[in-house]
Amino acid sequence: MPSTAAFTAFRIHNDDAGYRSGLETMSLEQLSPGEVVIAAQWSSVNYKDALAGTGKGKILRQFPLVGGIDVAGTVIASSDPAFKEGDAVIATGCGMSEVRDGGYSQVVRLQSKWAIPLPAGLSLREAMIIGTAGFTAALALFRMTENRQSPAHGPLAVTGATGGVGSLAVDIFSQAGFEVHAISGKADQADYLKSLGATEVLGRDALATSKPLESARFGGGLDNVGGPMLTSLLAQTKPYGNVASAGLAGSPALDMTVMPFILRGVGLLGIASAGTARDIRGRVWEKLAGEWKPRHLERICTRQIGLEQLPEVFASMLAGGSFGRTVVKID
Repeated sequence: MPSTAAFTAFRIHNDDAGYRSGLETMSLEQLSPGEVVIAAQWSSVNYKDALAGTGKGKILRQFPLVGGIDVAGTVIASSDPAFKEGDAVIATGCGMSEVRDGGYSQVVRLQSKWAIPLPAGLSLREAMIIGTAGFTAALALFRMTENRQSPAHGPLAVTGATGGVGSLAVDIFSQAGFEVHAISGKADQADYLKSLGATEVLGRDALATSKPLESARFGGGLDNVGGPMLTSLLAQTKPYGNVASAGLAGSPALDMTVMPFILRGVGLLGIASAGTARDIRGRVWEKLAGEWKPRHLERICTRQIGLEQLPEVFASMLAGGSFGRTVVKID
């Protein structure tokens, strides 16, 4: 068990000395307030973490902060009676590495309202392979099914399919009984995507269109790219299908007409996983531990690193080297 008086954390600064990040020794009193203190065992690397750790994106709203939007570990102290020493808990998003200290630390202090008991059926490591990426994919499916999406609507398209969210979406959607068509610019990864459950792997040009409506070929989908990719996916979605928007790797812009909405009744659902209400968060995690549990987590987990390797992984991710999921083992 790490000492709360002196532990290692990956901390991000932005001051007169410039934007910088790296390993530091910290104490519990330096962490953001919260009711639950955990000994962290696992975290993960998301695109948002890479932006925050390098300063390439305006993620942190205050400085300094410990990075990492995901964490899993065991409780070592709690002032909330809902949690006791030894309980396994997970947390994703919820302002970590944005307005409060995050998960890249041997000791993490959480607000109890965002600490989720580890559901039966998942290990702490599996929960972090899933992490924010898998939670986002599952939340997208949760919202789509709430809006009457079913396998009978037709195949679900997943754009940016080789990334963390995309890979887990292919696995989760197929596990839930949907036919999945993976959209990726990495043609050499077709076998990988099919091994996760994709029935078809299509190049980016499969969605290329300048028309407000195209032949309806998808029952719906999850878009991680934004821009023209999202516009094209909406234009090719069948009547009353749903498209979930969860990313902007390509562009934050959306240039389109309202025709998919008023002529086909297509639903565009925004997926903001970081601030998801606790009751929905708990329900989604139960599904991820049960009927929607990804079958290929070890295949999707392409890297396991320590805290000291975070900078090189950030650089690789921002250079377009994102593939599958990277988990962080916190010693």
